[in-house]
Amino acid sequence: MGKDLRPCYRRRERAKTWKRNSPGYVSTDRRTTNTEDVTVTPLSGLSSAEAASRLARDGANVLPRKPPVPLWRRIATQLRDPLIIVLLIAAVLTVTTGDWADAAVIMLVIVVNTTVGVVQEIRADRAITALAQLASPEARVVRDGRQRQIPSGEVVVGDLLILAEGDIVPADAEVSESAALLVDESALTGESVPVDKPAGETVSSGTVVVRGRGRAEVTAIGTASAGGRIASLMVEETGPTPLQRRLMGVGRLLAGVAVLLSAVVLALGLVRGQPVELMVVTAISLVVAAVPESLPAVVTLSLALGARRMAARNALVRRLPAVETLGSVTTLATDKTGTLTEGRMVARHLWTPEAQATVSGSGYAPEGQVTGERPVDPRAFNALLTAAVLCNDARLSPPRDAQGEWTALGDPTEAALLAAAAKLGLDREDVQARFPRVAELPFDSDRKRMSSVHLLPGGGARLICKGAPEALLHHPVLVDDPELLARAAARADRFARAGYRVLAVASADLDAAPSAIQESGLSLLGLIAILDPPRPAAATAVADCRRAGIRPILITGDHPGTARAIATELGIISGGDRVVDCREPGALDQGRAGVYARATPEQKLDIIQSLQAQGGVLAMTGDGVNDGPALRRADIGVAMGRRGTEVARQAANLVLADDNLDTVVTAVEEGRRVYANIRRFLVYGLSGGAAEIAVMLLGPFAGLPLPLLPAQILWINLLTHGLPGVALGGEPTVPGAMAGPPRPPTQSILGAGLWQRVIRIAVVLTAVTLGVAVWASLTGRPWQSMAFFALGATQLGVALGSRTRPRSLANPMLLLAAAGAFVLQLAALYVPPLRQLLSTEPLNAGDLLIVTALSALGYAAARLDRILHPSPRPQGLAAEQPGPRQAP
Repeated sequence: MGKDLRPCYRRRERAKTWKRNSPGYVSTDRRTTNTEDVTVTPLSGLSSAEAASRLARDGANVLPRKPPVPLWRRIATQLRDPLIIVLLIAAVLTVTTGDWADAAVIMLVIVVNTTVGVVQEIRADRAITALAQLASPEARVVRDGRQRQIPSGEVVVGDLLILAEGDIVPADAEVSESAALLVDESALTGESVPVDKPAGETVSSGTVVVRGRGRAEVTAIGTASAGGRIASLMVEETGPTPLQRRLMGVGRLLAGVAVLLSAVVLALGLVRGQPVELMVVTAISLVVAAVPESLPAVVTLSLALGARRMAARNALVRRLPAVETLGSVTTLATDKTGTLTEGRMVARHLWTPEAQATVSGSGYAPEGQVTGERPVDPRAFNALLTAAVLCNDARLSPPRDAQGEWTALGDPTEAALLAAAAKLGLDREDVQARFPRVAELPFDSDRKRMSSVHLLPGGGARLICKGAPEALLHHPVLVDDPELLARAAARADRFARAGYRVLAVASADLDAAPSAIQESGLSLLGLIAILDPPRPAAATAVADCRRAGIRPILITGDHPGTARAIATELGIISGGDRVVDCREPGALDQGRAGVYARATPEQKLDIIQSLQAQGGVLAMTGDGVNDGPALRRADIGVAMGRRGTEVARQAANLVLADDNLDTVVTAVEEGRRVYANIRRFLVYGLSGGAAEIAVMLLGPFAGLPLPLLPAQILWINLLTHGLPGVALGGEPTVPGAMAGPPRPPTQSILGAGLWQRVIRIAVVLTAVTLGVAVWASLTGRPWQSMAFFALGATQLGVALGSRTRPRSLANPMLLLAAAGAFVLQLAALYVPPLRQLLSTEPLNAGDLLIVTALSALGYAAARLDRILHPSPRPQGLAAEQPGPRQAP
């Protein structure tokens, strides 16, 4: 039986670093939070007293977090909305005139709007905190010569860390002892392939040990660590969202126009000799009527409904305006590893000198098939995959429940080999039991290969070696024909250019297990091409974005070849599009590109700022520490909840609890629905307010001294802008909402023909109201009451005509609200207390029937205007969809 060579290898590794680890040695790259040198005895670590002293001196090993936002500040933020400010002014004016009822209604709208916004922010923050607590790691350190398990926040500079498979590295540290230590740094760098960490290398906080074990001396904690330095880039506060900017403009415009026209009405009334007090109250009433005070409630309701729908799809909205912002997105910049891809390695192609095959399936589940490009027996790959299982230290675990997934412990690349073998029917336990391992040489970054020796059932032993093709495909490691080696090297190169990580596998049968492994004299078994595959929903999400006129961009820290391959397969770019390697000088100044590879966190931030400078609204998705600054700087940041780091979640506006990129597309559709409903309400509310002002301005010229009393104006405003207006915010998505790009970022919310529609509908409302009033006045009927009823009922007709699906029961709340408002309008004519309050007179059945029939013109005006004057749709972005990636 052969000898296990692992202890020998570890002794050699320790010998290489004996001087550096000897007592009194001081590292030249401390990166500590102070200038003192640290002297550590490698075997005993720090004493408890010294660790406590350093914890008090340097602080806890945590990243800085913003303090909780006080409740008063959340409320103040909500009240800074321009329309809320206008409503507050209107409330003060109504109080000064003694109109307590209308003042109470206005204040109720303000309170509801503020409460909903504050509650949503608090709930989202609590959900994010719960996700963070699930990810809080612990650390194993040596204290007083013994291993201890402590919270990662208590790790201090100089601590001796014990690292093993599955551990999250709690702080930056210098590796002092390594046994095949392999670390996944994708959260920090975006690199999908784990990195070998021999003694003398450094490991960074937040990275994950995927194979091997080791010891490392802490050199930096908290804000001084790699993650902390990236977190420090997230200091710039974000500005107002596109919706907030647009509503600010609307608020200023409405306030100015309403005050100006009300002043004109006041002046005309005084010229005609009307009482000063009556005209002042009338002018104030018109200001209140012209400003759609339900708009904040409509906005809040629409955003809240969108947030609730998204929460049902595992998307946590941290700030309500983020829902609409996604609807305005013109560019989607996305990370690769864990966002577009699964974050798990999968063997996709097998090649042997005699045959080649494709492996289907995703993840680590043994579900899929090995299919030859030509009719070939899958058993032709038995020898290749059996060797890959034997020369392997990873393990696969089945799901714990029906909804769970297969998981891996160890190197993700080796786990991918086990999954591929399982799809061929090879069981790891059975194979390793038949060919027990008796010796090994672990993988290291110098040799770029791993070797193991196994006993054969009939006697003798088998030496298996796997590693990078350049480390195997040459003499004397392999003794195959040079032509075969050249053919294998060419195939490996094709795989690599297509973005795959390639492993070569070779073996040799021996008479007996050797006393020392000699990696030579082997025969090539084949090649295995491995990659981190795209998520199943990613291609659909990218295609949906393109159809919606959203330009997708990939920004990653991964290799340019891998980034190009994934971007091409998902349709982000086509074959001839440019890929920028951010390591090249001046790479970011070369103009527009679809893929940015090898990007550092600072460069990601520069790319985001450059894209924003080109105009448009930019969303950024990501999950790693390296994505945090860009998530914070983007117009909207979208973080992954499961795989995402705490830095990414705290920087984002939206957190996808299920890491499903397709939810972003759902959010875009929700955002467009919100924006469309706000515009729908503006048409309804502004046309009604404009008609009220027009009736008051034109009425005297038609022989109507004061067409409406102040109380009647406020009553109509209360009924029409109240529940029916708010219910418009619940309208379903417009058919074809995702068939074109969003509105241009510079376009006013009243643009794209909306203000013209307001005027056209207001003309109809004014004509119906004045026509009824003039006819009633000439025929001796109660003209003011008939004008009052006609104006209110016709506006309700506009509300019903504004529905997305007028012939369905979609949004039943609008139907109920309009019916209730109509009943209250009738009550204003026939209920004595209301008649006395509003100075109205009852109408006979014939007059009521005539006015009710004429009010249907409001419905007809709204429907016909949409048919005759459809909103212009911006031109979509042309984007060819590349076909699926062909096998290299």
